Amino acid sequence: MKLVFAGTPEVAVPALDALIASERHEVAAVVTRPDAPAGRGRRLVASPVAERAEEAGIEILRPAKPRDEDFLARLREIAPDCCPVVAYGALLPRVALDVPAQGWVNLHFSLLPAWRGAAPVQHAVLAGDEVTGASTFQIEEGLDSGPVYGVLTETVRPTDTSGDLLTRLALAGAGLLVATMDGIEDGTLKPVPQPADGITLAPKIKVEDAEVDWTAPALRVDRVVRGCTPAPGAWTRFRGERLKLVHLTPAPERADLAPGVLAAGKNNVYVGTGSTAVELQWVQPQGKKPMRAADWARGVRITAGERLGAATAG
Repeated sequence: MKLVFAGTPEVAVPALDALIASERHEVAAVVTRPDAPAGRGRRLVASPVAERAEEAGIEILRPAKPRDEDFLARLREIAPDCCPVVAYGALLPRVALDVPAQGWVNLHFSLLPAWRGAAPVQHAVLAGDEVTGASTFQIEEGLDSGPVYGVLTETVRPTDTSGDLLTRLALAGAGLLVATMDGIEDGTLKPVPQPADGITLAPKIKVEDAEVDWTAPALRVDRVVRGCTPAPGAWTRFRGERLKLVHLTPAPERADLAPGVLAAGKNNVYVGTGSTAVELQWVQPQGKKPMRAADWARGVRITAGERLGAATAG
């Protein structure tokens, strides 16, 4: 089939690579979000998908909105058979959905209808799911509600961050997307409507959602930190300033600390929760690089009874 691939971030690149490498299909163009300001200089930077397409000599379409007339006209000129999508980042209007004969097929990183929305992997980790996966489905105007072509499953490991899990799903999902294109092309694959029950939503995780509540049990604290890593990044407050929590581990052997109370030894830093403690491994103070928690604790000279959390502000 002649394909136009839509995607924007790094997580979409493995699928683009797999489609480029496929001998059965031609990637005629990619659709990606416009260049965006990044870094301290705020200079415009191309998306990872645009960079990969440029390397491969593939035409790049960067509409401000996918209903722009110039974009739609060019899409009709290319006349793709199908448009595979991975994390494009914009809602597709009906007028765009109607262009390819086989529609737009999205690779979504959950077992639909679970975790429809922008942050399925983060929510799977936050919820403590033991198994998640990826699905390919026909895009319609509803939110991730279209009929499903294929699925794969992936175990959520006890130490997985959302970044770890998403990396594995992106690589495995690339193969699923190619297999879906193959099945659509040869007519062996028909989409199956999603069940009406089991629907859960996965809205974008905001910075304020990533603040750790130290009165929660250690299990919940651990999930919040892993689920919000690498983005938006779990955080707390120390002496009124934000402290990013890069990595911590449950410490069930310490049950003597009240929620948020710090206990720093020579090589360990513990924090009390609503159950047993957690051990801080890596933290990132405001305006600094990530550092080992024990080094941070030595530098700030924690005093007896000091806490993490809102109570330290002011």
